[in-house]
Amino acid sequence: MAGKGISIIVPVYKTEAYLKRCVDSLREQEYEDMEIVLVDDGSPDGCPALCDAFAEEDGRIRVVHKENGGLVSAWQAGVQASRGEYLGFVDSDDWVEKNMLAEMARYLSGCGGDGEEVVCCNFIMERPKRKTEHYHGLAPGVYEGRDLEGEIKDHLLGHENRRVSMSRCMKLFSRSLIEKNMKYCRPDITMGEDVNITLPALLDCRRLVIMEGAAYYHYFYNESSMVHKYDAGLYRGIRMLYRTIKEIYRKKGRKSGERQADREYVYLLLLAIKNEIRGGPAGYADRVREICGNRRNLRIIKENPVRVSDRANRMLYFVLCHPSRAAIAVTRGMFRIYDRVKN
Repeated sequence: MAGKGISIIVPVYKTEAYLKRCVDSLREQEYEDMEIVLVDDGSPDGCPALCDAFAEEDGRIRVVHKENGGLVSAWQAGVQASRGEYLGFVDSDDWVEKNMLAEMARYLSGCGGDGEEVVCCNFIMERPKRKTEHYHGLAPGVYEGRDLEGEIKDHLLGHENRRVSMSRCMKLFSRSLIEKNMKYCRPDITMGEDVNITLPALLDCRRLVIMEGAAYYHYFYNESSMVHKYDAGLYRGIRMLYRTIKEIYRKKGRKSGERQADREYVYLLLLAIKNEIRGGPAGYADRVREICGNRRNLRIIKENPVRVSDRANRMLYFVLCHPSRAAIAVTRGMFRIYDRVKN
């Protein structure tokens, strides 16, 4: 691959119904210097055969077959197999606009894999009954030097709406940013796993581009996906993510890292109690009170007051600070009303 070669890595697992839509959107890209790496993570359906068929039809497609190891292990295998100077990621039930890579490539400096840059586009959330556009909190522009090192890197986490999305998708990374930070990504992490590669990559980058408009990525909100249902291991996963975030900040030597990690943890705790209140089985109130009453959590919540503007988050934050059974019951009732209206 010559020039600004781009590798798009697609982890594949049990998405037979959506895989062709995803791959076709990549094959139709207007950008020529690219390869598509499909990583079959031991998928038990027809995906492995589909991947091989796509590769036979298109020389730009390469396939990696591996035993099932989870999302992190799949995209890591894709990185190792890829050859591009820049790396991008697309999930196999999502799809992209045909001009995405061509438009994003216009913002690359051309310094190749050692350029340590990240280019970010935006995305559309595709729900069954509606679609919504989503943008980074940071204003569109090119950020380098002092502006990047201070104001941006000191505020990547710890906000209700992140200034830069932590998704590994919707971005082009210089290869070196991914390769040298893969050590932070553990295959057993299933909560917020993208943070463990995107955060260190952003902390190391020397050039960051936030594109204006550019809602090129279509995120498919699968109502039947387990990610949108009750997860008994979510709180454990959040604690693991919190420890990893603190480790990343410590090893990167960011003085603001401790406070960013703690504030981020408060917002993550809102997800933990939402998971219990919204869909938790019998005993959910006791589990919420246990989360809120944990001694370490109490200290972090007290020392790191945060701002919440979203209506649901305001209810959850009240419960986090005042976990009475009455508040928990009222909040559960409100979520049930919302879910009935939505459906």
